[in-house]
Amino acid sequence: MRGKLNSFQKTMLQWNHLHAYNAVHVVRMAGKLDQPRLTSFINDFLMQRGLTHLTLDLQRKTFDYGGGHGELVVPVVGGGSQPQADLAAEMERQLNTAFDLSGAFTPFRFFVVPETDAFLLGLVYFHAVADAEAIVLLLKELVPAYASGGGRGPTKPLTLYPRRYDNLLRHQPRVIGRRLLALPDQARKLRSSMRRPASDPKNMQNGLRLFTVGQEVLRGLVVTAKAWQVTVNDLLLAVLMRSLAPLAGDRATAGRRKNISLGCIVNIRKDLEVDSPRTFGLFLGSFMVTHAVPDGIGLQQLAGELRDQTLAIKRHRLYLGTPWELAFARWLLSFFSPDQRKKFYQKNYPLWGGITNMNLNSLWPAAETAPQADYFRAVGTGPVTPLVLSVSTVGHHANIGLTYRTAVFSEPAIEQIKSSLLKTLAELHCAA
Repeated sequence: MRGKLNSFQKTMLQWNHLHAYNAVHVVRMAGKLDQPRLTSFINDFLMQRGLTHLTLDLQRKTFDYGGGHGELVVPVVGGGSQPQADLAAEMERQLNTAFDLSGAFTPFRFFVVPETDAFLLGLVYFHAVADAEAIVLLLKELVPAYASGGGRGPTKPLTLYPRRYDNLLRHQPRVIGRRLLALPDQARKLRSSMRRPASDPKNMQNGLRLFTVGQEVLRGLVVTAKAWQVTVNDLLLAVLMRSLAPLAGDRATAGRRKNISLGCIVNIRKDLEVDSPRTFGLFLGSFMVTHAVPDGIGLQQLAGELRDQTLAIKRHRLYLGTPWELAFARWLLSFFSPDQRKKFYQKNYPLWGGITNMNLNSLWPAAETAPQADYFRAVGTGPVTPLVLSVSTVGHHANIGLTYRTAVFSEPAIEQIKSSLLKTLAELHCAA
């Protein structure tokens, strides 16, 4: 059986020709590491779910899981006194290591970082095959099955070839109409957005920082968002935008381009009424917010004005129009050389960063599977967004992966952004 690639998958394949486009999820598992057993279990687990030997037909725009036994090796990384540093270094390496798409391949890699009486299990995946929710739900099956010593297949077969949602949306004229009506406003915002220059546009290498926001600081974020009548995601966009603003220079003399634009990934499974626990695939939309971030603007005002933008986007479900926007960009890119493609988005879709925000507590409540103790995420930047903030709320804290293009943001700049993020979040906690 063959599945048809949707618009997001086609675009990610195009991006992958420019630089590896992967994502990494990491779960902390209780107990001592038994590497041979873990390796055998993972290969059996993927085989039972049919997730091995994927073939991509780029001419026909199709994909096919061949099935059969996997031959993955699960290496042990680090093992020293700083497992968190070992984890960040390995996640960064995996984000920059492409999968070989030339033949049948398993679109996953695993690694382990040992800790005292626990270990960190990393799952690296070729992003075009799945969204974050699909990977969380996959690990939600894997972790307790391994902990219990079981190896049985899923209670129901996974749906590996879901219907293409971009085709379904053709039958929703209201969504199409609203998206078309919003295009002039988006074009104005893009023309007013500052470009973040790259020291070497050909260099698509990713760097990574991992850090944690503790219980009290996370509580301050949630309480403040509620008091200001904005969503947590709106507030995070405001915090990131204000942290980036000092790097934008003197925008008062910048001519037409004075604004900062950020992107945000949207999980659209609920919009499409997808049976998430059994459907493995990629169901994503996206949107953009733009603001001048003038000197002296308060965070509450900034968050409120960004909320006004996101409310309109959500009310009209404009994020569902992403497939057509991506299709147009793919068509344009077909006329450019590989080196020109690397500059295309920076010139025509000048985002400074983006957010992917996930509350793991709603997908994987801690009480359901005691072996799952912590969770980390990071996603490659790709050619569109030179910085991605991956926020994962786990229990009473949040883990943050800050991925960035090293040719766009220097090490000092990233440290400045990270410090500003943490300082602002700590101030929210003190004020809550």
